[in-house]
Amino acid sequence: MTTDRPILLVEDNPDDEALTLRAFTKNRIANPVVVARDGVEALDYLFGTGRHLNRDLSQMPAVVLLDLKLPRIDGLEVLRRIRGDARTAQLPVVVLTTSREQQDIRDAYALGANSYIRKPVDFERFIYTVGQLGMYWLSLNEPAETPLS
Repeated sequence: MTTDRPILLVEDNPDDEALTLRAFTKNRIANPVVVARDGVEALDYLFGTGRHLNRDLSQMPAVVLLDLKLPRIDGLEVLRRIRGDARTAQLPVVVLTTSREQQDIRDAYALGANSYIRKPVDFERFIYTVGQLGMYWLSLNEPAETPLS
């Protein structure tokens, strides 16, 4: 399953990043993956700032997989800024985190997360979960038109 649109993986843990990329491969998810290792990198990519200054902003990710516990700017603030800008307000954002805190879950949904998934510790369950994410967000979901400016 693939589209030409990238997946934005916002993940600061190198082990979780490698696990997620491996799960994409095992599920034959061939979308390009852009990895942002903190909230600032994620926002730079989405809004064409910093090292992504000349990025084509008409090519938004098919889905953002967002960890919450990030350095520099945390995931909830990233989500707040995504939803607060017309260019990104309709982007599908799946919180993919180890946090089991009820407040994080409430806050994520209040800020407009499309889904909140706790990272399974078991690799086989994680592969299955990523496969389901890919099937839904990359194959079945019909995205909203994204404004260009």
